[in-house]
Amino acid sequence: MQLADPSLIKTGLLLNGVWLQKPDIGLSGNASAEVNTSVHHFVVTNPANLKDVAWVNNASAADAEQAIVHAVQAQSLWQQQLASERALLLKNWYQLVLQHQHDLALILATEQGKPLAEANAEIRYAASFIEWFAEEAKRLYGDLIPTTAQGRRLLTIKQPVGVVAAITPWNFPAAMVTRKLAPALAAGCTVILKPSELTPLTALALGELAQRAGFPPGVLQMLPTKNAAAVAQVLCQSPMVRKLTFTGSTSVGKLLMRQCADTVKRLSLELGGNAPVLVFADADLSQAVAGVMAAKFRNAGQTCVCINRIYVERCVYERFNALLFAEIQQLKLGDALTPGVQIGPLINAAAVHKVRALVQDAVTQGARLHCGGQQSELGPHFYQPTLLTEVTPQMQLMQQEVFGPVAAVMPFDTEQQAIHLANQSAAGLAAYVYSQDLSRLWRLGEALEVGMVGINETAISTEVIPFGGVKESGLGREGSRYGIDEYLEIKHLCWGGLAKKPT
Repeated sequence: MQLADPSLIKTGLLLNGVWLQKPDIGLSGNASAEVNTSVHHFVVTNPANLKDVAWVNNASAADAEQAIVHAVQAQSLWQQQLASERALLLKNWYQLVLQHQHDLALILATEQGKPLAEANAEIRYAASFIEWFAEEAKRLYGDLIPTTAQGRRLLTIKQPVGVVAAITPWNFPAAMVTRKLAPALAAGCTVILKPSELTPLTALALGELAQRAGFPPGVLQMLPTKNAAAVAQVLCQSPMVRKLTFTGSTSVGKLLMRQCADTVKRLSLELGGNAPVLVFADADLSQAVAGVMAAKFRNAGQTCVCINRIYVERCVYERFNALLFAEIQQLKLGDALTPGVQIGPLINAAAVHKVRALVQDAVTQGARLHCGGQQSELGPHFYQPTLLTEVTPQMQLMQQEVFGPVAAVMPFDTEQQAIHLANQSAAGLAAYVYSQDLSRLWRLGEALEVGMVGINETAISTEVIPFGGVKESGLGREGSRYGIDEYLEIKHLCWGGLAKKPT
């Protein structure tokens, strides 16, 4: 990994404006051989070749408690800064991210496995949230409410919620960091970030650039750790942490929600998805296949808004499958840094095992395997792009997120049946529809039980839209003008004694 600025590789804890390093106990050679011998460090591995990338300091529960103390100390001064001053620091950060885009993309691709072109796109996407919320910082307006009595004035102001704990996932290790940090910082909140232990280097590099941008000590702190449960428990149970924002699995989100209950924290939860796409007979099939390819196989299928269930009207079912099969056959699998590669490895062995089991379950129950369906000879974390047809709702891969490069297609006969199939999920993050019938598109847009609907489009995520789901896909929205409200409290001020004195 040849970086123009090697100092972006940070392996310590960011506490109160200082990068702290723990003692190098037990580190003398090959990290893989000693990964279980040190409580102070853990290893980050390239999922494409399983080579060690870096040793990272392992935050403890005590480190989390210290971070909370620093965040509380910094909170009062940070929230008192002018909105324009906070906005300027965010703009500085934004410019630094763009200036170091290539290095950040290399770090991301190396530790996460995402093809370099996608990694570069993610860095630009991550930067867009910083720019957006730098602008939103100056628009935190209150309201004057028509009074209910003479001599009284009613108004509202918005204030930061306070110290925020943010927990981010491995599949978008840059964008999920900035989508949380930028609005929190813009609102005047101090933030403690726990990035995924699988991909901490991208987050830590962003933290280094934030330090260079001039954020005061304690405003942003980072706790890379393998002790995720212990650190998260401290953050959830502390009454001084007023909000938790989390992106990850539904099961972990429910656990964190329970842990936050005793202190009644504000919550933003972006949890699992199981996105359907409905392709009707009147759709432009070439456009639909292109959209499915983009949304299904991006990041090797490891995205929360990834198309998981493909429903196609029966009269065009065979034609759609033939077009999709031809496109899947063209995909290039390989190392993230190899030119032209479109699909990289899955994140770890557990992910490969899950995908393999789901495909085997479907085939055993009668699904037809057209291509793929097995690991690649490129390495243990590579799984071949796969097409399954004749799937049924009872198969496991239609009931849970696959999080892998597997396209599963089944036919439907009527619009009502398609809606019923799409809504048969506890998840409700995103859905997609392809049709040329405007009346149908309006009906489906309203009928689908999700937070976001792509209509003849699957590239739905930008900084300007409210990202989030319903049902068990979570709480709250990220991005857009609504995203900053997740980090603000509305306070009512009732002014009395304002009656005009008699002359």
